[in-house]
Amino acid sequence: MIKAVPGIIRVMTADDHPVIRAGVTALLANEPDMQVVAEARDGLEALELFEQTNPDVVLMDLRMPRMDGVDAIRKIVEAHPDAYIIALTSYEGDTDIFRALNAGAYGYLLKDLLGTELVGAIRTAASGKRVIPPEVAMRLAEFTPRADLTQREVEVLRLAAKGLRNRDIAAEIGRTPETVKVHLKHVMEKLRVHDRTEAVIQAVRRGIIPLDS
Repeated sequence: MIKAVPGIIRVMTADDHPVIRAGVTALLANEPDMQVVAEARDGLEALELFEQTNPDVVLMDLRMPRMDGVDAIRKIVEAHPDAYIIALTSYEGDTDIFRALNAGAYGYLLKDLLGTELVGAIRTAASGKRVIPPEVAMRLAEFTPRADLTQREVEVLRLAAKGLRNRDIAAEIGRTPETVKVHLKHVMEKLRVHDRTEAVIQAVRRGIIPLDS
């Protein structure tokens, strides 16, 4: 374990892209009051390194192999309720934001905001204050109230995004085409769109289904 130094904010990064981890480490190396104490390549390693290093602030990517960032955030916060974790990601859908914050993240930053804003966000989180930049707050406000889809509705929408027809989706989930039609109808009502194509576009935009689904 790297020994804590009074007045130094100890930071852990968790991201499966080495370039991002290296970039954050290089950026924070210029800050006299910050020190990167660990770099995790996925959610499981983040859990292990958190216990080993006990960082003051964690920068957590949301989509990583083995265990995603949301699950890692939830598990860390369950064991350490006072953990300060900032979700740092390329995804700006309101669903991603809500999932991270509901899991216990103290803030949410987009990777294209790396720079002085990241440095300021780390200091803000370390002081016990939440980090919600205007861009993220606007995204949350844009889709309030939320459209909470059921797990089955998300599954049907994911299959629709692959171009499957109702009967093919029905075969995949073990239901009838009529049931699939009802699910899609509910999805379109909740997302306030008029057809399945709009539903898929909206779902990808909002992070309900990932681009690689």
